[in-house]
Amino acid sequence: MTNQELTYWVTLALMPKIWTRRKNEIYVKCFEHNPQISIIDLFENRLCWDELLLTDEEKKLFSAAYEQLPNNSFMVEDMLSQGYDILPIHCDEYPRILKKNLGKAAPTVIFTKGNKALLNESSIAIVGSRNADKISLQFTDNVAKRVSSSNSVIVSGFAKGIDRQALDSTLEVDGKSIIVLPQGIMTFASGFKQYYKHIIQGRVLVMSSFAPKAPWSKEFAMARNPIIYGLASHIYVAQSDDKGGTWSGAINGLRKNRAIYVRWPEAGEKNANMQLIQKGAMAVDIHGNIIQLTADDLKTEEQKETEILNNKIIEILSSIESCSSKDILRKLNINWPDAKMKKHLESMSQVEKKKIKNRIYYSLKHRQSNTLSFNFE
Repeated sequence: MTNQELTYWVTLALMPKIWTRRKNEIYVKCFEHNPQISIIDLFENRLCWDELLLTDEEKKLFSAAYEQLPNNSFMVEDMLSQGYDILPIHCDEYPRILKKNLGKAAPTVIFTKGNKALLNESSIAIVGSRNADKISLQFTDNVAKRVSSSNSVIVSGFAKGIDRQALDSTLEVDGKSIIVLPQGIMTFASGFKQYYKHIIQGRVLVMSSFAPKAPWSKEFAMARNPIIYGLASHIYVAQSDDKGGTWSGAINGLRKNRAIYVRWPEAGEKNANMQLIQKGAMAVDIHGNIIQLTADDLKTEEQKETEILNNKIIEILSSIESCSSKDILRKLNINWPDAKMKKHLESMSQVEKKKIKNRIYYSLKHRQSNTLSFNFE
């Protein structure tokens, strides 16, 4: 591809106020048009704008972007002279898995430095919290080293915590990694110095989908997460909260029936790993091996405690005809408000409420005197 064509592609990719999906839709229309409309024609031949059904606002934005072509041309020349690569979405070197997983939301152009072949090799992502626990970091180390031994590429976002552990563990065993930046690739000077040897050896590729000179931002960090997930054929979650980038990425992957593996949490851990497993992610042990689970395994501590409480309530109600909520509280010896116990009793499918002389009593539905065997929901 010529430098001129790359300049026009970069200009399209960096256009503000038009979503990436819409930019890619416009390109598809150019590709499918008979005769095809080139990326250069898209900017130079304004007569084609009506054929592509551009809105009046989009025409104004393309006109404004056209004025940036000289500046972008100098930037493209500068980047190529420094060893960067510019990969439009239609080129053969663009990662196929990214287009498969993100569709029209895949970045219109990506900027890279390093071994481009890594973009189309088998890859996994290990994701998780910046403030990861020790066990999560150990899990990341184990999985990264095991996967690297099978020659797969580890994708990471270069954040502290899980991301950095995944990268360091991979390089420790001479594995291969893709670093997905939350900033422009030309602002990663210190990183290129740190990983120069690995880049030269072809074991590390650095990539970004943002303007080459854009500084780090929280917005870019969030926008980068789907790219990390999109580049991986399998995703391992070391540690997730119940909100944020790791959680939303895993949930989105589950909705798309992607392979999401989540570390089985130890007792007492305060994270949302179990919630992801309950939503359909595959549980794995500290080494990343799949754990075969039963229905009881998937119950949270709170659910188990509730089940024990319900069993005790049923045992009480099975021995008498009916009982008030205060009597049940006294027999259980728990410090609950009466209103809380009433609400709990009314939530139990096995219990029914009766009103006798303006007082509320509770008893078992279909009460059986000779057995304490009940079905639980």
